[in-house]
Amino acid sequence: MIGAELPSVSVLALGGTIASTGAGAGVTPTLTAAELIESVPGLGQVARISADTFRQVPSPELTVADLTALAHEITRRITAGDAGVVVTQGTNTIEETAFVLDLLVGEDAPVVVTGAMRNPTLPGADGPANLLGAVSTAASRDARGLGALVVFADEIHAARFVRKAHTQSISPFRSSPAGPIGWLSEGRVRIGARPAGRRRLRLEPITDPPPVALLTFGAGDEGRLVGAIAGAGYRGLVVEATGGGHTTAAPVDQLEALAGEMPVVLASRAGAGELLQHTYSFTGSEMDLIGRGLIPAGAMTAAHARMLLRLLLAARAPLAEIRRAFGALAAPGTTADLLGGRLVVTA
Repeated sequence: MIGAELPSVSVLALGGTIASTGAGAGVTPTLTAAELIESVPGLGQVARISADTFRQVPSPELTVADLTALAHEITRRITAGDAGVVVTQGTNTIEETAFVLDLLVGEDAPVVVTGAMRNPTLPGADGPANLLGAVSTAASRDARGLGALVVFADEIHAARFVRKAHTQSISPFRSSPAGPIGWLSEGRVRIGARPAGRRRLRLEPITDPPPVALLTFGAGDEGRLVGAIAGAGYRGLVVEATGGGHTTAAPVDQLEALAGEMPVVLASRAGAGELLQHTYSFTGSEMDLIGRGLIPAGAMTAAHARMLLRLLLAARAPLAEIRRAFGALAAPGTTADLLGGRLVVTA
């Protein structure tokens, strides 16, 4: 196949380990998108590449405003003719970025997020291989219509399921409950499963998204930070509870009062499985907390729930619509058009 017949793929670099270099005490993001592309042998045989540095920061510094701007830039490039778009960034918040892009980019063209665990100064740096796999996936017609994806270590993960599950492994991502939906074999994209339904949140670029707190509970937790949430200026709270959705009894009255002032979402710290809703009834159980006004996050991780709540608050969604949005995204096999169609959901 000659170069003119190859699909067009944009690579948008945000920084992270894959772009980090330095000497001495540590590394920092310095490589541009063009430099990343130059480091990958054979990439030009897969697609015609347009490389741009969109941001150059450690991944925790990426803001909701950055991600909404990124989603609109991706949409613009797909509309202009790209077969797919690849985003490179630090692995620590890939699950948040991929989840947001899955909601905000409605086109069928693949949007693929990748990065590296070993920076370019180390033996066995994995960035080039991950970038090649991501571009191959973005250029593949078989990957169309899957929503945003994370491609890492030749595994293809759906954004709605993926999370980082290891601090150092070069295969750090896991997907629950379904596992990876595909893989790469000898450079070819293989899709073994297709997630049911599509979800889209229609949102214009934002500059000042409302802050949302994330509060994790553990054994014997007194919940003293709950009373500080409103006074600190937060507009919402995600409670990362134990197990099926349980806290200690101490903070439940404060959580109930807070749920009367702002949306309070209940998620689990377990990392896999769906939040319970109808099993336990003791004080601080999932039934008790939901009865006090907390919003169940379903199978969403707390990290995903926090990003969704920030986006909904940025769209000025009222509490009733926030509840419906979480209910729609927690249900498997649904297609949802959130807020742009004033929350249209179909099975």
